[in-house]
Amino acid sequence: MKSVLFFLSIFVLVSLAQNKKEDENLLENLLKQNEKYFPFVIENPSKYRVQIIYTKIERTKKGDAKLLTYKYRLNARKYFYPASTVKLPAALLTLEKINQLKINGLTKETLLRIDSAYSGQTKVEYDSSSQSKLPSLANYIKKVFLVSDNDAYNRLYEFLGQQSFNEKLWNKGYLNVMINHRFIGGLTSEENRFTNPFTFYANGKILYEQPLRFNHSQYHNNVDNLLQGKGVVEEDSVHMHPKDFILSNYFALEDQHEMLKSLFFPKSIIKEKRFLLTNNDLEFLKKYMSLLPRESEFNEYHDYSHYPDGYVKFFLYGDTKDSIPQNVKIYNKVGLAYGYLTDNAYIVDSKNKVEFLLSAVIYVNEDEIFNDDKYEYNEIGLPFLANLGRVIYRYEMERKKQQKLNSKIQKTNTKEHSN
Repeated sequence: MKSVLFFLSIFVLVSLAQNKKEDENLLENLLKQNEKYFPFVIENPSKYRVQIIYTKIERTKKGDAKLLTYKYRLNARKYFYPASTVKLPAALLTLEKINQLKINGLTKETLLRIDSAYSGQTKVEYDSSSQSKLPSLANYIKKVFLVSDNDAYNRLYEFLGQQSFNEKLWNKGYLNVMINHRFIGGLTSEENRFTNPFTFYANGKILYEQPLRFNHSQYHNNVDNLLQGKGVVEEDSVHMHPKDFILSNYFALEDQHEMLKSLFFPKSIIKEKRFLLTNNDLEFLKKYMSLLPRESEFNEYHDYSHYPDGYVKFFLYGDTKDSIPQNVKIYNKVGLAYGYLTDNAYIVDSKNKVEFLLSAVIYVNEDEIFNDDKYEYNEIGLPFLANLGRVIYRYEMERKKQQKLNSKIQKTNTKEHSN
């Protein structure tokens, strides 16, 4: 009898070890099992610089969330260009700064004027996209998420100031991030270190004035793989030298994933990594992170041929013109530039009781020339991210059915954000 028990215990231990190993390799196994959806990429993931983070969400009957995260080829030391994903921290810090200023009457909707006080800067007195025809931080944040508007990001960057933008993130523990520039071609690193004066006003009264600011420190990226490619198009000519990303923006994938968790699952991360946001701020952010261009108050975004539902929703819908059903919400921020495509998303299907977090980056630049507008976005990049989302979604559907999910996907408790 003892020998039977001994062999039974050995069998159980071996099974547990095998299950643990399979669990650790979950993403790799899912990719291999669905290889037909990822031609080229699975054969050579290092060429395409693929990184993936996937977080399972288990709900108790009370709605509390338990998170379990899986990683594939994750490496914060390997540089990739984050493109528009840096607009997420810009929006979060902008709202946090307003709250920290504690000025009576100053809100995200307060009207403002942006002045020019250094070379490369431009004034803003009107905003044709807003209902009032006047600019506000709220309107800029809306456009950042709805269509990833570059000018809107530039104004948030200027409001924050380069030094404060970075130091606020570093102090929170987001250490694999470097924000060095606006999205305006031709600006020098020095010009990006200067940020415009701002004036906020209401009923003809000035509420707050922010002067021209300058970051006396020159930030440099200190990670691997900063020299990339074999050529760069400059002034309509190809110059055969690598592109140097040492002074470019950087935002590691894991830091992006953690930042998204700070909004939707604040209890899952340390308090220092959360942002000082009110419940109103969170409702505002979640609304515009998931709102589709055609659903917004901006008439210019209602042209479906130019702004389909998948315009800034790469997972599941990035390679299609299909409409996203009402039961599916994708709270995310994408990036696309220099051959890099990134998506960082919290995806919820309220009808099928599916929810998960997914972040991924892929690089598609076959000729290794930058700025030539020859990137394989439509051929490889967008299909990869869309199919990755579908594979994880199908896995979640099967997993939830198998576990007979009986809990409701509830709104995350956001009270702790106001600490």
